[in-house]
Amino acid sequence: MFEQMCAELSRAAIDRDEQAFGGLLQEVHRAAAAVPAAELTAGVRLLAQGIAQASLDQAAWLAVMSGAIVENGADADAPGTAVMGRLHEVTTGALTFADAWEKAAGGEPPDPAENEPSREAWEVVRPGLGDGAGPAMEAWWSLPRFALAASTVLSVSPMVRASVPDRESLAATVDRAERHCGQLGYVRDLLRVLDGERLLVLDRASGRGWTVVIGGIGDNFQLHTLLAGALIGPDRLPGNAPDPRWVASSLDQDVPPDTPAVTGRWNLVDVDGEWIWNEGVPADIPEVGGTRVVVLDPPSYARSWNPGRRFPQMPASIFVETAHDPASLRGWWQRVRPATTRPTG
Repeated sequence: MFEQMCAELSRAAIDRDEQAFGGLLQEVHRAAAAVPAAELTAGVRLLAQGIAQASLDQAAWLAVMSGAIVENGADADAPGTAVMGRLHEVTTGALTFADAWEKAAGGEPPDPAENEPSREAWEVVRPGLGDGAGPAMEAWWSLPRFALAASTVLSVSPMVRASVPDRESLAATVDRAERHCGQLGYVRDLLRVLDGERLLVLDRASGRGWTVVIGGIGDNFQLHTLLAGALIGPDRLPGNAPDPRWVASSLDQDVPPDTPAVTGRWNLVDVDGEWIWNEGVPADIPEVGGTRVVVLDPPSYARSWNPGRRFPQMPASIFVETAHDPASLRGWWQRVRPATTRPTG
């Protein structure tokens, strides 16, 4: 039943049957609350067809609906691929609208999340865009819904993150459009998440090193926490092991009530001795010969931060792949520079 409803909704969107579309959208929304995950997945696979083929306005509603169904347990891969496949079209069209508005009227265009399309907006951009005014307006008012859906599917699906088409071009366009839609800031940062990435982690005090494999880590606060969980313990590094709640909530668990703040264990620096800021992301860590290198130094001052993940829907992973013999690391240590001095305030 649910699958048939989704098929009819997708077809109404593709056929631009607006009268049927509105009613079916509400029916699918109500029905999704009581459907098992397997049926939800079958349904969103059909909605993905509409996302890929319908006009941007109705595709955007299908994208938001699919994101909500994914949050209820459906697999994200099919709708996620469709959403990301059209995001470049949406952001490019929205920027076209914004540029035309600013040239014609000055100032910021109407907020697409707070305002409806209007004849007045059409009259502002039509002289500059001609026949392109309609598609540009459709992209502009679709932007918040596509941004919300993209945040969801990128968070929950490593496959979607791995298969984004024209990633660099899309990331640049998303970055430009972010000032018009704050949700795109999350999309931009999710596009930079590393999955299956090998880091070489070197401990300056002991001369030891490990290759660790990471995935789904949203910022370096999370990376710092997970490195402590992976590397402090018997046969690895001395020190107080992190609270298990910190590690669990940095992987895939909710933060339990009354969990204390995470306390930092090191200064993280790169091969050149430059600090790896906790506020950054793993993709900021420079590559040396194709390898990102993290050097662990004693902390220069006490740090603490809130436990948990920046993107709560995105599970993270970390495992130690190789423990390196110190003799095998001599070449790396010859390249590592002393840490730079940074102000603490």
